[in-house]
Amino acid sequence: QCMLTGCWINDLGSNMTVTAVNRKGDFTSSYHMAVTATMNKIWLSLLQGSQHHMNEKSQPTFGFTIHRSFSVSTTTSVAQCFVDEDGKEILRTMWITEVDSLKDDWKA
Repeated sequence: QCMLTGCWINDLGSNMTVTAVNRKGDFTSSYHMAVTATMNKIWLSLLQGSQHHMNEKSQPTFGFTIHRSFSVSTTTSVAQCFVDEDGKEILRTMWITEVDSLKDDWKA
């Protein structure tokens, strides 16, 4: 079974730390983004999310939103947590981030 709590690091070095998920499935977390489109100093951002109620066999799905205080960008992600054949927990995500125009779309 995949547990959402803990520190998660993506391929670019950004990380989120989920300390607790409440009984309703809601959680808040810290998020540190390692990559940015601007040259601004990168600050720690708050993340808010919700996970569906799990059972013993499920690989949980969840969503979360990151509002960056250092820029005018909001990113929203949906994800599912899996345990691979070696017992390693892996998050698979899809996300969208706010951009100025259609030509700036990251197509994430």
